[in-house]
This record gives sequence, C-alpha cells and structure tokens, in this order.
Amino acid sequence: MLVGERMARPVITVPPDMPIQEALNLMHKEKVRRFPVVDSHGKMVGLVSEKDLLNASPSDATTLSVWEISYLLSKITVEKVMSKKLITITEDTPIEDAARLMADKKIGALPVLRDNELVGIITETSLFKILIELMGARRSGVRMEVLSDDKPGNLSKLSRAIYELGGNIISFATFMGESAGTSLLMFKVEGVEKDKLKATIEPMVRKIVDIRETHIV
Repeated sequence: MLVGERMARPVITVPPDMPIQEALNLMHKEKVRRFPVVDSHGKMVGLVSEKDLLNASPSDATTLSVWEISYLLSKITVEKVMSKKLITITEDTPIEDAARLMADKKIGALPVLRDNELVGIITETSLFKILIELMGARRSGVRMEVLSDDKPGNLSKLSRAIYELGGNIISFATFMGESAGTSLLMFKVEGVEKDKLKATIEPMVRKIVDIRETHIV
C-alpha cells in the first residue's frame, strides 16, 4: 500500500497572513487538527497545528480585557506560529515508511508532494484507519494471538491447517516475539469454531497468548 492510495485529498490549506483565530475557527469547522500553509504562488511554506494556534492564544489567567485580547489576536497571523521545518513525502512512498517516519520524528502528519506541488496529506488518523482495516476490527470472527518460532514454512503450515478446518483468514499480522527467533502472530478467522481452532493450532506453536470470539454489530 502506497501513501497515494490513502492520503487525504483535496487538502484544505490556509495562507500565511490568515489571523490565528480565523484559522482555529476553520480548523474546528472542518474537524481537522492541522493545515498546510500555502503562499500566493501555490508554494507550501509551512504547517500549522491546532496546538500551535492554541499556544499562541491568551490563557484564561490573562488580565487583558476582551477588547485587548481581540486586538492582539487579530495581529497574530499563521505565519508567526507555523512550523517552517517541513518534512514531506511523495505519493509512491510505502505507507509503512510514512508511519515509521512519523513515529521517529514524533510528528502527526506528512504533507504529500508531487513535483513540489501539494497533492495530499497523510495523518495519524489515516494510519489508525489502516490499522483497523489491517486487524479486521470491523469484521466478526475468532481472534487469535500465538507465539511461534520464526522459521521458514511456519506460516504456511498454520494457514494450511486453518484452510483444512474450513476457516477463512480475514486478517493476519506479525510482530516481534518475546525473544530472538520468535514472532507474535495475530490472525482473525471466520467460519470455524473457537475450540476447534484452538485445538488445531495449539500443538503447532509455542503458546497461545490470547484467543477470543469477536462479534461486530
């Protein structure tokens, strides 16, 4: 899966000279938490988040009058609080590379550029939606976590056993195991009873970490 398949588009942008209160109101209206900032030539010059805008607003403890606050806010523009240190990606970036970059850099979004033109944005919300899909969270079935030896052929044996039971694997994911040479496997299966699945898989793995039936209404 590539970023271009799951990025949000079209992207709502704001100009550098927009007052921060106006940008904050627009952010709440559109139910987003950040805006790319684009100048009059269509060039992206920054990224402003809800946190940036809120941090620039007066606190409740201020002694200024409401009129003084309004005046000060009208003078503060997006350009003064936006982040100018941009990290961007392209549409053909694998989604896992985008997620790794966001985690390593501790950022909540990545603007997506095509020939230096802003064409989309991938956010932490985008990644959460992908995780839900990847884990089969919207489908009913038997969810199982097992600790298995990380050896060639093990996944094939497990999938074959599930197939022979008449089960259909609707999600599958691998994670680091408890020690070197092991993997934590999570899969969700439909069309097979929990007890039958447990009895079949248990002798094939080191241990069953969790097994449960999930029913999505």
